[in-house]
Amino acid sequence: MKRHVFPGSLIVAAGGLALCTSALAAGQAPVSGAAIHAAEAWAFPVSPTADPKAAAPDLSKAVHVAGSTRSYTRGEISLLDSPPDWFPQDHPPMPRIVAHGRKPAWACAACHLPDGEGAPATAALTGLPRAYILEQLAAFRHGLRGASRPRTTRDMAHEARNLDSADMQQAVAYFSSLAFRPRTRVVETATVPKTHWRDYVLMTNRNGAREPIGARIIVTPADVGDYEDRDARTEYVAYVPPGSIARGAIIAAKGVGAVLPCESCHGTSLQGVGNIPPLAGRSPVYIARELILFRTGERTNRGAAPMRLEASRLSVGDMIAVAAYAASRRP
Repeated sequence: MKRHVFPGSLIVAAGGLALCTSALAAGQAPVSGAAIHAAEAWAFPVSPTADPKAAAPDLSKAVHVAGSTRSYTRGEISLLDSPPDWFPQDHPPMPRIVAHGRKPAWACAACHLPDGEGAPATAALTGLPRAYILEQLAAFRHGLRGASRPRTTRDMAHEARNLDSADMQQAVAYFSSLAFRPRTRVVETATVPKTHWRDYVLMTNRNGAREPIGARIIVTPADVGDYEDRDARTEYVAYVPPGSIARGAIIAAKGVGAVLPCESCHGTSLQGVGNIPPLAGRSPVYIARELILFRTGERTNRGAAPMRLEASRLSVGDMIAVAAYAASRRP
């Protein structure tokens, strides 16, 4: 059976979000490559190599999470072909491809979780339009997404090529039928806890030190244990710079310069329109990451063309503001 290298390791979602947002005001200087590169440091998930001196985890140890009657071993939690389902009452029965995969394809729930809500490194697939998810899977399969970076998107491209048509249709029908439930709380702050990457998420340093947030979005699990145990009910805190939400609200409603308002594509309050996906309540770091990938030309399917233009005119500050505002909205 295939396992995650580290418990909690996740790959990026097939349901990446398109985003009609603001651009730089007329006459403003274009964004430098250095600014984008700096943003990638907090937006692109990584999982550092394990410390070879650290004690190996006890894979036979029983694990429990609050509110669940189920029990799994630490080894079972890390499986890619049979991930834990702590709360089966939270979702309808999963298709086989979602619950267990079908070799060589992994279980969709291993990365997007049984209820489709995902994590900061993955998209929440719940409530996305069926046609939109299928379009993204096709883009991954044909090298129009996930061809280069971050590594998690390359993993998704590999997974998409391992899915057969029947399993793909069943997985998409399942996830698109579920109601989205936001699990990220957005907090504006000038300083944030210092963090480090582990298992594709930023973890707060134990010494409690803080630092200026600068031009970043910092998303951490509210409870580290919940994340490590792959609890689908894990909640997250997203720290954003002061004033981001108000600035993003203006961009979403009115646009700026020559760029359309977000709401002209994604609807009032960013609830989505037709096959254009909803953004309200979705992870702000995921939205910002996709904007960077649009800007750097790493989402190249035909449907991404409008967003490539929009993102090419965005400052990193605009990306952060729009992502913060979208995440703060209730679906």
